[in-house]
Amino acid sequence: MKIVIKYLLVLCTVLTVVSCGVYGFSGVNTGNAKTVQINFFPNQAPIIEPTLSQRFTQDFQDLFTRQTNLTLVNNSGELLFEGEIVDYRITPMSATANQTAAQNRLTIVVNVRFTNNLKEKDSFEKQFSFYYDYGASQQLVGGLLDTALEEILTRITQDIFNASVANW
Repeated sequence: MKIVIKYLLVLCTVLTVVSCGVYGFSGVNTGNAKTVQINFFPNQAPIIEPTLSQRFTQDFQDLFTRQTNLTLVNNSGELLFEGEIVDYRITPMSATANQTAAQNRLTIVVNVRFTNNLKEKDSFEKQFSFYYDYGASQQLVGGLLDTALEEILTRITQDIFNASVANW
């Protein structure tokens, strides 16, 4: 009988925590928000990678639909994300004995304006960036470019997510 009571107590506790809706095991705190609006992030960097804007915006929207119970809307979102890609640059990182680059770094910077229409104090405008290093003898095209963009965009979108709703 004591075992049944223990199981019922644990079950009730788990159901209470899960059903409260504001906090989940993922650490996401969306408050009372039910909708999120993620506008298209245009590429305003000096160097244009043709697919970057679409890929970033889609990856960011996918992150929210996977990790929250918010509904993605096209306008009047209670949580609003907008901004632009402001930098896409390749810089040499380390030199060889012959004074040539041994490694290059691709860096992407995204400016984000987050507006929480339910809790204004949580709103911010901030830049997020990340990089990917690769050999100087490699061309940043095809599979290497896809790998670089995947790593960079995953990190940037997760950092924005954490800053806005994960309270990390």
